[in-house]
Amino acid sequence: MTTPTNKDYTDQAWKHPIFSGASAAEAKELLEQCDLNSYKKGGKILYAKSAREGLLLILEGVTEVCIASDSSSDQKEVLEVLEVGEMMGFSSLADFLGEPNPHDENYTVEVRAAEDAVCLHIPYEVLEARWHDEAVRDYVMRQVATRLREIYASLAEQVKLARQWGESDPFIRRVQDLMNEPPVVIAEQASAQEAAQKMMEDNVTSLLVVDDHEKLSGIITEKDIVSRVVAGGASNKTTAEDIMTADPFTIRRDAYYYEALSTFLIKGVKHMPVTQSGRPIGMITLSDLLRKKNRGTFDILQEIEVSSEENIHEVKHAIYGVLGKLLEDEIPILHVLDVITNLYDRLIRHCVDLALEKMEQDNYGKPPVHFGFYVMGSGGRGEQFMLTDQDHFLVYEDPQKEEKEAVEAYFEQLGIQIVNFMEMAGYKRCDGDMMASFKQWRGTISRWEERLRTWGLRATNDNILLGNNFLAFRYMCGDEVLHDEFTVMVQDQLKKSRIFLYRAAELEKQTPVPTLDHPIRALFKMKRDKIDIKKQALFPLYHGLQLLGAHHGVVEGTPKEKISRLRDQKVFTVDFADELYFAYEVVVSIRVHQSWDRYQRGEEKSSEIHFAHMKTREKEELMIALKTIRSLQNKTLTAFGIM
Repeated sequence: MTTPTNKDYTDQAWKHPIFSGASAAEAKELLEQCDLNSYKKGGKILYAKSAREGLLLILEGVTEVCIASDSSSDQKEVLEVLEVGEMMGFSSLADFLGEPNPHDENYTVEVRAAEDAVCLHIPYEVLEARWHDEAVRDYVMRQVATRLREIYASLAEQVKLARQWGESDPFIRRVQDLMNEPPVVIAEQASAQEAAQKMMEDNVTSLLVVDDHEKLSGIITEKDIVSRVVAGGASNKTTAEDIMTADPFTIRRDAYYYEALSTFLIKGVKHMPVTQSGRPIGMITLSDLLRKKNRGTFDILQEIEVSSEENIHEVKHAIYGVLGKLLEDEIPILHVLDVITNLYDRLIRHCVDLALEKMEQDNYGKPPVHFGFYVMGSGGRGEQFMLTDQDHFLVYEDPQKEEKEAVEAYFEQLGIQIVNFMEMAGYKRCDGDMMASFKQWRGTISRWEERLRTWGLRATNDNILLGNNFLAFRYMCGDEVLHDEFTVMVQDQLKKSRIFLYRAAELEKQTPVPTLDHPIRALFKMKRDKIDIKKQALFPLYHGLQLLGAHHGVVEGTPKEKISRLRDQKVFTVDFADELYFAYEVVVSIRVHQSWDRYQRGEEKSSEIHFAHMKTREKEELMIALKTIRSLQNKTLTAFGIM
């Protein structure tokens, strides 16, 4: 395949309604005023709070219009997917038309590249030059009318969801509680026209296709009808089998709500058959899940958002109540951590908001420059199930020379206030002083660059320890543009710090993952009766992922996200990535359950796991998990030439 040139893209843009009615000379002049930009998959095309100064025309790839979460950049709600030939930016046309904006701050959506993309930025000056053309005005009016219709439909849906939040639903639901049954099915040999007619009659957006034995063979959605029947010009002989998507993703009826939601988001589908022994017994859609908000979560989120200095300490007990319920219901541990992490993230961001309010009350004003707040340790890894000590840092923009002293003073005080509010919420102060209230854990991007360079040049054990903790960082709140700049800086510094990474890998060789005897023999011969699950299993797993990640440009994210990214980069095979997921889930599950049991018994915290307290199945799974973590450790050492 030939790589398109700038001329190819220009020719493509020339045919767009904005330019097609102009003379060749005028179109050429106008296109010269436009900017052609390329974006890698996952790259941000428009930030949420960026000023909109024109329209964007997609010339290659696929983009997503989405609302990002306040923390991890990988978490987002996709509102719309736009493809080649489509435009974005119509929401800012009021500014172009000179309408006054009564809002101090616009909370707009952001745009990301769902795959490698090329976009043409069309400034308002170009649109103004073409505005006299009736065809251009008609095109824009139709686009705006279509988007307005979609926005109203979405808004109506959100109002209905908000009303349903008041209903009393259990915190944990299974697919069988949410699915539509019986499913609407059609035989493989039915005609495409029959399939379309059946969808209309039953008022559904998808059909399940079954074979002669009533086993599921495929799914037909409205999109399939449009693209393969209407647009594809299907004949009278076209069957349901011809237009269906074969072997669709399916789910069990006893799967939990969170499993279903994760599958929808990870696989990128909106309809999923519920099957039993290969036969369809129901259908569940992404819309079904999003409609079923639950009261337990909403109540706690409200409790977090309205908490103040006087009652913020009560939030911890509410979250612990949810944690206890999830563990009692034997929800898979990684789903438990997803839920609890989301609640703790809300709590931490609320602490930052309270700290910012306090700064204004104390006459420090608003932040003088953009900043980002990051968590490390278990919070950074997205696995903090009980409140531990504080691990966090601040990054802020480099100020003008004359403002430097005032900016430093502001963020020193902000760090102190954040620590104070997190302590009120139940987070113990860090014994190692790894908090934004200490100078070594806050600074400008330049200062952090210098700090990382120092760690790299002086790869002492102490600096490696600091680096291990730092490389578990996760963005929590602040300015996303600054966050992206900070992440790129960290990636660049780690590329230059091969000695640091090599020394860190050498330290890992000195702490090999233990090999367990068969659990039955271990019990009788007493060769080993316990293991420190944190130091001897989790730390080697974390450090292996951090070092391999840094080696391949992956510097942030939870362990699950790092496994996924290293798999995508072919560093891990699909099978080994699955084995690592399993190992991670096993050791985290043991850690969480035994720690929770100790908490309930009023015992001191400890990461030592006694085999006598474990079931036989748990011991067997732990043996397999440790073997996988040893393999990860060996892969890490090999990557750095250490044998």
